[in-house]
This record gives sequence, C-alpha cells and structure tokens, in this order.
Amino acid sequence: MGTDKKKKSRHASFDIQLDRHEAKYIIPRSLVPEIREFIRPFCSPDPHGKGDPPRYVITTLQLDSPTLALHHAKTNEATNRFKLRARTYNTPGESPVFIEIKRKIRGTIVKSRTAVPFNEWGEKLIKDPVIKLDFTSPKEEIGFLEFRRLVHEIGARPCVILRYVRESYFGKLDHYSRVTFDRRLQYQPTDSWDSWGRDRRWIPMDSSLAQNKRLPFSGVVLELKTLSDAPHWMIDLVAEFGLERTGNCKYSTAVWLESLFRGNTAAPSYAAELLSW
Repeated sequence: MGTDKKKKSRHASFDIQLDRHEAKYIIPRSLVPEIREFIRPFCSPDPHGKGDPPRYVITTLQLDSPTLALHHAKTNEATNRFKLRARTYNTPGESPVFIEIKRKIRGTIVKSRTAVPFNEWGEKLIKDPVIKLDFTSPKEEIGFLEFRRLVHEIGARPCVILRYVRESYFGKLDHYSRVTFDRRLQYQPTDSWDSWGRDRRWIPMDSSLAQNKRLPFSGVVLELKTLSDAPHWMIDLVAEFGLERTGNCKYSTAVWLESLFRGNTAAPSYAAELLSW
C-alpha cells in the first residue's frame, strides 16, 4: 500500500454473474482422466491455466465476523447467505486481488467480483474511507462499496486462508458452463489481511475426515457450474459416472478442522464417528 491515501488505481475491474448454479462431487483421483476424456468434445481448457491439463493455484482469504456468523449460516443451511473473500492466483503478487461477495439465494449463486492491484489490497483499503480507487464504471464502484459495507456491518476480519490447485474447463457451445477439479486443498488459520500464507505451515484438508466421506482415498472436488439449466452432456456425465452430489464448503471445512484440532465443541458431529471408524 502506498503512503498516499488518496492514491487512485485505474486497474480495478468488476464482474457479476447472475442465476448461477453449482453442483459438487467428491471423486477418486483415478476417475479424473476418464471424466476429462468424457468432456473433451464439449469443453475447452481454461485459457488462464498452464500446462496440460490446464491448472492454476487459487489462494483465498476468507473474512467472517468475530462469532463466525457466515460459517454458521452455511452450517445451518440458511436460505439466503453470503461469503466475503479476497482471492489471488498462482504465486501471490502475480495477479490482482479479487474481492468477492458470493451470495446464495435459495438455490442460486449470485457473485460480484472487483479486482484491485495486488499492492493496494489490505485492511486500510477496506476500512479507511479516505482511500479511493478510480473505477471505470458505476458497477465497479458498487461492488467495492458493497464489500466494504458488509465488512463494516458484521465486523468482518480475516479468519482462514485457503489454497488449492484447480484444473478448469469451459463449455464450447453453452452460454455458460464450467467443469473444475480442485485438489491439494490446504488451509491456515490467520488474522492477517495480506500474508497470503507465506509465513506459516499449510494444513491439508483433502482427507476423508475433512470431506465427510468413508472413502479409502483422498478425493478430488469436482464442480459442475451453469447459469441456467444444465446442458445435456453435463446431465449425461453425472449419469455415466454415477456421481453423487455432496456439499463441500472449503471455508467451513477449514473451520471444522481447526475446531476439531483445538478440541472445540464447534467441531462437526461426523468427525468423532470418522475418527473411531
């Protein structure tokens, strides 16, 4: 962050996606190549990915209230709920920081996303009203100010940093469809706005315990995303491989694991069952 609090950036960008639906599945690693081959006629590699298959690293800072209200809204399956997060890609500093509000309204995902230069992200940017960004559209400013408002309203502060490797594909013919595989899921508890996990040990969270599965493997999180009705090839994919939909909130999983390690009563009930299995 620069010393000039009135310094402006012309690099902010904003994106909003409406009426998005997501389905998650925990699958064995051995199934990934078969699914990859199945979707090949219908999908193209994500251009942001590197290599073959296309992959990139996501590092996400999750914000929550002192009472973990956003986590509890998820565990209680509140009909309308939201998450506050800041996200960057690959090695911290290579990409901007994307601040996001991800709302779930009944079964629909509504996500706003504003990018700010990496070096301008931090607690002062969110909490000091003197610091401004130079937005190129009213939507950009609305997204940023709404994020800032929610942080102030619930007293949000950093809770957890998540990191994982994503393999990503986009549908070729659909208005919007996406297939992602997430692996090597890790987390850190944190109170820092800008460490991005560089100063502490990462804790793995892609185990049977973390994924609430009695499975003899470390699972990969498969997500199928679409804006409206799922395309036929996506429905066929689920049927062909007998996929069973499951909840898998990475943030809440990290909170549960940390609670379990600390002997906190907030640990999920299934944890004791799996530990004694």
